Amino acid sequence: MSHSYSINDLHSSFKEKLFSPRELIVSLSDKIHATTDNPVWIRPLSREELEPYILKLEAAAIAEDITDDIFIKYPLYGIPFAIKDNIDLAGIPTTAACLEFSYTPDVNAVVVEHLIAAGAVPMGKTNMDQFATGLVGVRSPKPWGPCKNALNEKIISGGSSSGSAVALALGQVSFSLGTDTAGSGRVPAALNNVLGLKPSKGMLSTTGVVPACRSLDCVSIFALDSNDANTVFDVAAVFDKSDAYSRRNPYANGPRYYSSAKSKVVLGVPRKNQLEFYGDDESAALFYDCLGKLKKADIELVEIDFEPFTEAAKLLYEGPWVAERYLATESLIEKKPDAMLPVIRKIIGGGALPSARDAFAAEYKLRALEQRADTELEKVDAIVTPTVPRYYSIDQVEENPIELNSCLGYYTNFMNLLDCSAVAMPVAHYKNGVGFGVTLFDKAFQDKKLLSIVAHLKNYFSLKSGLGLSELKPLPDVSKGVPKSHIDLVVCGAHLDGLGLNWQLKERGAKLVRSTYTSENYSFYALPGGPPKRPALVRNNEGGNKIEVEVWRMPQECFGSFVAEIPAPLGIGKVELIDGSWYSGFICDKWGLVGAENISVPGSWREYLKSM
Repeated sequence: MSHSYSINDLHSSFKEKLFSPRELIVSLSDKIHATTDNPVWIRPLSREELEPYILKLEAAAIAEDITDDIFIKYPLYGIPFAIKDNIDLAGIPTTAACLEFSYTPDVNAVVVEHLIAAGAVPMGKTNMDQFATGLVGVRSPKPWGPCKNALNEKIISGGSSSGSAVALALGQVSFSLGTDTAGSGRVPAALNNVLGLKPSKGMLSTTGVVPACRSLDCVSIFALDSNDANTVFDVAAVFDKSDAYSRRNPYANGPRYYSSAKSKVVLGVPRKNQLEFYGDDESAALFYDCLGKLKKADIELVEIDFEPFTEAAKLLYEGPWVAERYLATESLIEKKPDAMLPVIRKIIGGGALPSARDAFAAEYKLRALEQRADTELEKVDAIVTPTVPRYYSIDQVEENPIELNSCLGYYTNFMNLLDCSAVAMPVAHYKNGVGFGVTLFDKAFQDKKLLSIVAHLKNYFSLKSGLGLSELKPLPDVSKGVPKSHIDLVVCGAHLDGLGLNWQLKERGAKLVRSTYTSENYSFYALPGGPPKRPALVRNNEGGNKIEVEVWRMPQECFGSFVAEIPAPLGIGKVELIDGSWYSGFICDKWGLVGAENISVPGSWREYLKSM
């Protein structure tokens, strides 16, 4: 069955009766079981094991027919997906690519449960770097072995979520789950030409996931494009009270906020001497070509200091966090160390060495680096880097497994330590066919903003995902844009810079953006009472004056407390400025004008105060 496997395309095909969910799942199952030259899967489901999922879909269709309504109720209706084999699927062994560790869970991982409840069909468990320790995709022992790149079998697939990325790239599923502690949801995405979303920590539950570094682990999403990643994220991002690291998704990062970003976007780029390609001139050329296309997409690029990010990255494996990997596998490494691959045993075994003193020293250093990193992120909407500095062949990595693995994490290892969200998007191909991608990242809870920027950029990188089975589709218009992290507020009186109530803005972190005027549609009054003296701005239906105002930019999280302290008859509404733009600002109920003095001329609160 040759077809686009994007979620919207499959739903359209189901509705138009081009094929049924059963026909799709059976066809893909045959395709998966026929793939014998690449160990993509550790445990694909059999036809018999898939049957209950298919019957459940068919029962829903009988009750409701396959219409748009069923897709509202089941947003992933009939959509096939893959699960990395460190994430539980009920009744199917979880191995983490280690047979001696294997166990069979009675229940699904929480994230898997949400996806199945939304109509998705699990096709099986995918290959991975053992215990999710690696970025290369070759650290899987027999009987499986290294997972080959979907685009060039001599090149690494990237890890540790190798099989999940390759299964998607080969057109065996529509999306897949990985995990991402150090880059495992982004490195294989880049090398196999698919999109990788590393959500903010705590967005997707890790209950039922074999931990690597429990305080840093994320369940990640591989998708064909930003539309599909957004749909899966909305289904899966559910607070889980059974997961101590679960976090509630803020409203502004929720389902209503995903659209093609139309406003001016500013992306930070590391200084040229901070970019690293480890001698690969082709990688460098592809990245600089990408930057040129970003400029054509009306993206403003500014240099940022990348040092705090690279310094934080070193802490992941050179610091005490490797002790978390030891804790996750302590019983096995102490009782059956030979069950682990030698390279995995060497890396995880180092986790027995760090002391509490080491942990606190590293934590202090990390917090200092985080302050510096946040300063750089505040300058831009996001930072863009290559996803990986370069690719390596399977032979190269097997000859030099630790050093080359470390090189692959140059742009990824710091993300979870610094509490970032990230999207890896495909943008080009190397001459040998392997995928080249870039990553956009920002602070936590900016997942929707990043996906929206990627949606905007899709037309400037006219690639097909994976092996080219699915076109990148235009994003339909969405009524709401992506919310900003701040609110621009128009003030006209005691909140002006240097006046009596200006502290209410500054102590909430607000900054002066500009001084300007309203449109010529306002009357201006000095209200009775005080102190402090307060003005009132009232819009007229016809005629009026322009009034001197200032625009202050306030952090969104502080706006509610500010509004709550505004006394009647004043309030916050929309104010039109001289350039025709509208912003939130001070307005006044007309009943409050009794006894007020009209000061529309000179139309300036400062001038009025001087005249008193």
